[in-house]
Amino acid sequence: MSSLAAAIRNVAGACALAGLAALSSPISAQEQTQQPATTIINPTAQGVTEQQLLQQEPRITGRIIIPDKRAAVLIQPAGREWRAFHEIALRWIAAIAILGMLAVLVAFYLTRGMVRLESGRSGRTIVRFNGFERFVHWMTATCFILLGLSGLNITFGKKLLMPLIGHDAFSTWSVWAKYAHNYLSFPFTIGVVLIFLMWLGGNIPDRTDIEWLKRGGGIVGHKHPPADRFNAGQKAIYWIVVLGGAAVAISGYVLIFPFYGTDIGNMHAAHMVHSIVAVLFFAVMLAHIYIGTIGMEGAFEAMGKGTVDVNWAKEHHKLWLEKEAKADKLPEQDLRSTPAE
Repeated sequence: MSSLAAAIRNVAGACALAGLAALSSPISAQEQTQQPATTIINPTAQGVTEQQLLQQEPRITGRIIIPDKRAAVLIQPAGREWRAFHEIALRWIAAIAILGMLAVLVAFYLTRGMVRLESGRSGRTIVRFNGFERFVHWMTATCFILLGLSGLNITFGKKLLMPLIGHDAFSTWSVWAKYAHNYLSFPFTIGVVLIFLMWLGGNIPDRTDIEWLKRGGGIVGHKHPPADRFNAGQKAIYWIVVLGGAAVAISGYVLIFPFYGTDIGNMHAAHMVHSIVAVLFFAVMLAHIYIGTIGMEGAFEAMGKGTVDVNWAKEHHKLWLEKEAKADKLPEQDLRSTPAE
């Protein structure tokens, strides 16, 4: 009897368990159907992916014990937007601006060639820039070129340079490029300020600039409109150097000394301003370098030696040459003996 009673109890217990399981199944299924489509991701789970975390929470933070609570932010929407700008948009802007300018200059040189002196050289020279002016120009220009190359390394280095020279060499080059970029910014800024002060008086736009532009400045065609010490094209370069140099300097120092009165949003804005202005600045300076070297006969001598041929001055800066003659810096006969335009 005792064994029979035990068997009955076992059967009853099994039936009870089966009944409870049957009752709980619809409840569990109902809960699953009512659960929202977006499930809560456990960030500590081994199977979780980065994309799941980003879709669940656009701002990813951690736990820290240091006083600066901003360091707890690991990923935020603004950071992803900045990364997309740096990795995609900036590369396209830089490539179009720089390669586009190079293509235009090559095409212009093949069609126009070097702008020659129409009347040939006279054999007489006149001082155009003194030693201090040329020192400031070359200091600023040298710093600008090194800053441009080291800056382009940040944008294109990993994609273009690292596959050619290897990881170790690229790492060493990038470290030195970073130091050069940071420290050369100071003499560059000083140079921009000195250029602004030295040549401000000669770079105020006036009516002669309109006529110069109408006649293509002697670059387009073979007519040389009269100009003072600086023509309209040189005035444009001057203001690009002053305003562009100020923009890259201010935004650059915000990046060198981060979070001094700025937040992460302002840091992103400073980087965007710095990078966009810098690549456009670099593209424009390519045209300036072209005109000052292979684009125009006798132009390089102005900053190379400090003097220019009198016929060159008469063709390109006639008004300035006349002023120099009146100031007894040039014999009056030099103006008369040079062939007319």
